[in-house]
Amino acid sequence: MVPSLQVSNWASYVRSWDKASICISRTPSTNGQVESANRVLLRGLKRRLDKAKGTWTEEVPRIGWAYHTTPQSTTKERPFSLVYGSDAIILVEIHENSPHFQNFLVEESNEERKVNLDLLDEVREEARIKAEALKRRVEYQYSSKLRPRQFQVVDLVMRKAHPYQLENKLSPKWTDPFRVTEALGNRAYRLETLEGGTIPRTWNATNLKFYFS
Repeated sequence: MVPSLQVSNWASYVRSWDKASICISRTPSTNGQVESANRVLLRGLKRRLDKAKGTWTEEVPRIGWAYHTTPQSTTKERPFSLVYGSDAIILVEIHENSPHFQNFLVEESNEERKVNLDLLDEVREEARIKAEALKRRVEYQYSSKLRPRQFQVVDLVMRKAHPYQLENKLSPKWTDPFRVTEALGNRAYRLETLEGGTIPRTWNATNLKFYFS
């Protein structure tokens, strides 16, 4: 039997924290794991808010709890169990008298929890390896299908916007067209504005795309 932790009222538990705890974190784009988690939470919020508009603060704890108690596709583990070493018994299992709840024995559960805590570091390391292996496979598949962009002098291109230029999620991801003035090799290019103004530094092809008027 898998030992579990019982959480009777997740919403009240979360509200006992500081108000900042009920916010979706906003992190730099370099933190891919947090961005991925935020996308999942935002999708969940959008689905829930179709029926409960304007009450997103009430829905965040529920969405967060669902995320932390659901096995992730990359690691096959629940985030909750990776932190505490045990699965949580959710409310529906208690109300419906599921086998998981009916067969719960405190003494046996405590003993197995001790064993699971001793093995927790190994479980976390295995989850990290699985996530890294999946990342490598995705990178390989992407690289094998990638067709490098090649630009010629006088080609018109658009440049990927800097993070500070993105005021919100609806801001354009690409900035005004520029003209290629020099190809330096290794997919690096010099640009200028359409009026002939010099653009500082060089730009890699991964940050450029063709402009079509």
